[in-house]
Amino acid sequence: MPIRTQIWTVGAQPAPLKTAVLASEQFLENMIVSAPALLSEDWLLIGRQESTGQGGRIDLLALAPDASLVLIELKRERTPREVVAQALDYAVWVERLQANDIEAIYQRFKPGTDLAADFQARFGAPLEAEALNQSHQIVIVAAELDASSERIVGYLSERDIAINVLCFQVFHLGEQALISRSWLLDPVDAPQAAGASKPGTPSEPWNGEYYCSFGHGGARSWNDARELGFICGGGGSWYSNSLKMLAPGDRVWVNVPQQGYVGVARVTGYATPAAEFLVDYQGREVPVLELAKGASYHSEFIDDPEHSEYFVSVDWLHSVPLEHAVKEVGLFGNQNTICRPTTPKWRWTVDRLKERFGVV
Repeated sequence: MPIRTQIWTVGAQPAPLKTAVLASEQFLENMIVSAPALLSEDWLLIGRQESTGQGGRIDLLALAPDASLVLIELKRERTPREVVAQALDYAVWVERLQANDIEAIYQRFKPGTDLAADFQARFGAPLEAEALNQSHQIVIVAAELDASSERIVGYLSERDIAINVLCFQVFHLGEQALISRSWLLDPVDAPQAAGASKPGTPSEPWNGEYYCSFGHGGARSWNDARELGFICGGGGSWYSNSLKMLAPGDRVWVNVPQQGYVGVARVTGYATPAAEFLVDYQGREVPVLELAKGASYHSEFIDDPEHSEYFVSVDWLHSVPLEHAVKEVGLFGNQNTICRPTTPKWRWTVDRLKERFGVV
């Protein structure tokens, strides 16, 4: 059913806030450019009103932490068929963008800046040319969502097209106007850009093996993870949501970016926020942050479900210290915390790691 949000005041006599409308979707676009977190705290805005060279202009363009592109199209009073068709048409243009094209787009959006430096500052990881625009997703932004739009987007999503709708609603609280946002599809369950490679890229059925990017550094420690039996991610929903893909019995291969592969494990639990995650230590269960002292694990966000670190318990089948990480030319790499790669490169990587780690 179409997205509708209701907000109530808190008190002895709760009262619903009155709904309102924005002056225009242009005003909404201006708000987003001024405060990109309105869309997502996990994206870096890189372009606005960019011409496709075919008579159309993309409203907004962003980069996700894995260097995939996010095409953002505002509905602007068009019919559902028009807005979805337009977004799909623009996606054909987006998927063909090369690294130099994307850098030029960013220069037009923010003249005199450096995309690689800003990406590093925003996400705390280098912008790898190989990963740039290997996939993309479509996000339609609407002030309201009708049933027809929901059916169309749902149909495409069920067929693994990475498309979603972000619906904004406005409310009045006295003289103050408030805005809320709601996703049509839960980002955890919706098809993600990371799962859809560019046309022409070889793919094959998933081999059942999970990939993990473990960001060793100030926020998390590989030594802690190895000793206490966990993998983790946090600091934003983009980093933690994919951990929810894992379930007990799954097998996951762990890569530390810039270092190499450091272990393979069997999953024994589900993604759990830091405030609730316990570690078996000397016969008793201890809160993880009492034992994991090698990094911060975003402890400042321990009571914030959106930014908290999330942990998954594992049994290590094989693990090595960082100085013995396996790093070879041709091994698969990705910045998603967890993903299910479907490229021949991933199958080859797993086969190679089985040899190196002595794991069947």
